[in-house]
Amino acid sequence: MNNIVLFEPEIPQNTGNIMRTCVATNTKLHLIKPLGFVLDDAHLKRSGVNYIDKLDYTVYENYEDFKSKNPGEYFYFTRYGHKPHTSFNYENKENKNLYFIFGKESTGIPKEILKDDLDHCMRIPMTENVRALNVSNSVAIVIYEALRQQNFNDLLREEPHKGADYLER
Repeated sequence: MNNIVLFEPEIPQNTGNIMRTCVATNTKLHLIKPLGFVLDDAHLKRSGVNYIDKLDYTVYENYEDFKSKNPGEYFYFTRYGHKPHTSFNYENKENKNLYFIFGKESTGIPKEILKDDLDHCMRIPMTENVRALNVSNSVAIVIYEALRQQNFNDLLREEPHKGADYLER
């Protein structure tokens, strides 16, 4: 199972976009406190999250709380990583939990966490002109790479509302 983990997210709009991506991809979302926003219906609706009832998510008090409850393989996204996100095999033939961990917008994932698993630290390649991509864009890039390698699991390949033959009509 694929999982997105946000370590101390600060910006509600980014988290709202990530929530939408998680619903679209059947991916569980894990939020590690402290959060930089209030996680209630009123604030989420202002961020454009009108599908919260379809989201599978859990909130944790801190990183240790998260780790103690979630065994599996962890992948860390950091601008200091040396491997591109495409260099890993996410096929997951053993059906273990894969956790894609993203840090807070201002400072990323703490070095103390990253240095314990340097082999799983990666970055999305980009020019020197940009420090980092927006976290919600990064999440989308990475989860769709994992899903591509997994042959998109049970995701729909045709538009369900207007019909598969919509363009032909």
